[in-house]
Amino acid sequence: MRNPLIPRLRISQISWRDLALTLGPFVLLVIVAVWITLHFVQPAPPDTIIMTSGAEGSMFELYAGRYAKILARQGVKLKILPSQGSLENLKRLSDAQFNVDVGFVQGGIASLGDANNLESLGSVFYVPVLVFYRAPHPIKLLSELEGKRIAIGREGSGARVLAETLLKANGIEAGGKSKLVDLEGKAAQAALVKGAVDAAFVMGDSATAATMRELIHTTGVRLFDFVQGDAYVGRFRYLTKLALPPGSLDLGHNSPAQTLTMVAPTVELIARPGLHPALSDMLIQAAQEVHGRATLLQKAGEFPAPLEHEYRVSGDAVRYYTSGKSFAYRHLPFWLASLVDRILILLVPLAVVLIPGLKVVPWLYKWRINARIYARYGELMGLERVAFSETTREERADLLKRLDDIERRIVTGKIPASAAEQLYVLRQHVQFVRNRLLQQGAPP
Repeated sequence: MRNPLIPRLRISQISWRDLALTLGPFVLLVIVAVWITLHFVQPAPPDTIIMTSGAEGSMFELYAGRYAKILARQGVKLKILPSQGSLENLKRLSDAQFNVDVGFVQGGIASLGDANNLESLGSVFYVPVLVFYRAPHPIKLLSELEGKRIAIGREGSGARVLAETLLKANGIEAGGKSKLVDLEGKAAQAALVKGAVDAAFVMGDSATAATMRELIHTTGVRLFDFVQGDAYVGRFRYLTKLALPPGSLDLGHNSPAQTLTMVAPTVELIARPGLHPALSDMLIQAAQEVHGRATLLQKAGEFPAPLEHEYRVSGDAVRYYTSGKSFAYRHLPFWLASLVDRILILLVPLAVVLIPGLKVVPWLYKWRINARIYARYGELMGLERVAFSETTREERADLLKRLDDIERRIVTGKIPASAAEQLYVLRQHVQFVRNRLLQQGAPP
């Protein structure tokens, strides 16, 4: 018969306290995983990129304009900052205080900037060293310009740095017999045509394509043939040997009349390490559209390329050249792809925590409920051992009181319905011990 002092057993659908204590550590783990993910995940990509390009009208500025149109189709603005050329671009990128993201930098000038803290998104095109000169007969060596007036470009241009390097290798330096003049582009062209200088170094970061074409077709002006091309390439590793076949510049006049050898550094798209991966992908994709076609100096698909010269190729660029853009950025608008990309990045660590957690938490919850029931069994077994021994009336009364307390704690706690069977079995055991004690106290 049920003890009237013991309330009826309350069976609830769930024990919120046990659930909270079981889920608490798991929820905390999820919060930590989210915090770590948000801390290390890249922020949303900005919608503006700042590029340092080149002199007005130069190939560098022309290409930057094409990049801007391509990026605009994807909702990204490319802000173009004109410069004096490769050297100024490198100095801007190396200066942490200067607000710029990417820029064109030709090979051969890395030592004049901070190459260790910059990354390459790939080589994008050749910029041949064009040396135009006036002479009654072709010259074979740059050393033959000794004692001449030579336009080498303005300070800040890659053309000037490379011109000084190549002339120095041939024994020609500032302060010697030759006069090195700070002229470039149109100014150098005009001086050469008028006879104010005897030779001019012309390169794409400071001269326009029109200037080069006009000089090629100017009577009395010759284009230098680097007959020692292999030696130059062997000595200066950032140079590549190129060949212009007969008639490639002008079929009608068969210019050049014979194969002309040129040397050229490659221009790299240099970025700061903090450039967002999505923007890196877009810039390389734009480079593929701008520079990927066949030209007189390159094959189709030759550029852009992850060629490591003086700057390490960024990990994002390597990934792009290997597998291309992510699915989201290939098929969705920029803003939506950015959102989807960040959500996916957040979901991955959550899935790593949630999937095993969904299996472990129910087991832990059941274990906790069972542990509470087993604790009552432990107390009951202790009382049962005493009940089966000889006891006095006072001891039996105390044991019955303790049994009532155990049963009260069983029925007053919130117990999930899934544990009802175990609880009723436990109460039967409590009643069994109670009957044993009552039998001991009954008269014979």
